[in-house]
Amino acid sequence: MSARLKLTLSYAGFLMVAGALLLAVVWVFLLRYVPDLPGRAPTFGDQQNGPVAFSPGRRDLLDAFAPKVALMLVVLLVFGLVGGWVLAGRMLAPLTRITGAARKATAGSLSHRIELEGRGDEFRELADAFDTMLARLEAHVAEQQRFAANASHELRTPLAVTQTLLDVARKDPDRDPRELIERLHDVNARAIDLTEALLLLSRADQRTFAREDVDLSLVAEQAAETLLPLAEERGVVLETSGDVTRTVGSPALLQQLGTNLVHNAIVHNTGDGGRVWVAADARGDEVELAVENTGAPITAQQASRLVEPFLRGEGRLRTEHAGAGLGLAIAQRIIEAHDGTLVLTPREGGGLRVVVRLRAAVPD
Repeated sequence: MSARLKLTLSYAGFLMVAGALLLAVVWVFLLRYVPDLPGRAPTFGDQQNGPVAFSPGRRDLLDAFAPKVALMLVVLLVFGLVGGWVLAGRMLAPLTRITGAARKATAGSLSHRIELEGRGDEFRELADAFDTMLARLEAHVAEQQRFAANASHELRTPLAVTQTLLDVARKDPDRDPRELIERLHDVNARAIDLTEALLLLSRADQRTFAREDVDLSLVAEQAAETLLPLAEERGVVLETSGDVTRTVGSPALLQQLGTNLVHNAIVHNTGDGGRVWVAADARGDEVELAVENTGAPITAQQASRLVEPFLRGEGRLRTEHAGAGLGLAIAQRIIEAHDGTLVLTPREGGGLRVVVRLRAAVPD
């Protein structure tokens, strides 16, 4: 049976039960006190004693009352079925719209929304939750499609370069093979870096990692120490500061997060005379890791799009340390896997301020 038919039968059943209970009350509190005496036939006059009234007994009342009760129960049953069918249809109408939207989503259409009107009842909450789910699913699918297209392009580039180098070497056998080997080594290293970045991105999305106590200030110091030679090579001054900022998460992923942020701050800088500030701070039930650098001026809209995969601050032009364009995308996934937030804010005069907020560890 459908839900509408079940509700209809329930309404009719409750109505019949209520009618039966009402009749039972009449029997218990009224008819039981009527004496079970045979009624006298009515007489309209008596010359000696005057008019005599008819005195019905319990049986007389039952004979008169039973047909009316049966008719009333039939009317209640019909009224309960018809009224219950109508009321159930009106109550389940929002559920029909939600079901239709779910079927469209199953067919692959994610752009539609239910947008249920009316008061904030359970159906309205369900419809709003379903609309929110559709919006997030549509954005996620679009992001995955862009990511797949960009990843295919990025992976195809080193393969195409390798094929070109091999074709040139085959056509010119007298060419020095050392140059070919060196260029092939660089192309292969870039392809390996890209593949490792994609694997790390997938690992962060799956959230399959053990959570431990991590100090973000140590993460910042280790990232700065690791990338200090790169900063000195590019003439960038690297400064770190902060107190103990304990959070719970994956030490490897959080270390990768700090390394990516500091690396981006060094690479996307002004060069000689540029500066990078790395600071860790505790703010109540949250901890922050802030990475700020000097660099080219960017707008707020450009800053908001830097977390998209394969998008670089200078466009798609590669430099020696440009990376695969997945630094901030990986950072965003790692932060989401730790239920944190990432805020990108352009600096006055150029550069970017990146703030990571995570939940603080519960004190022992």
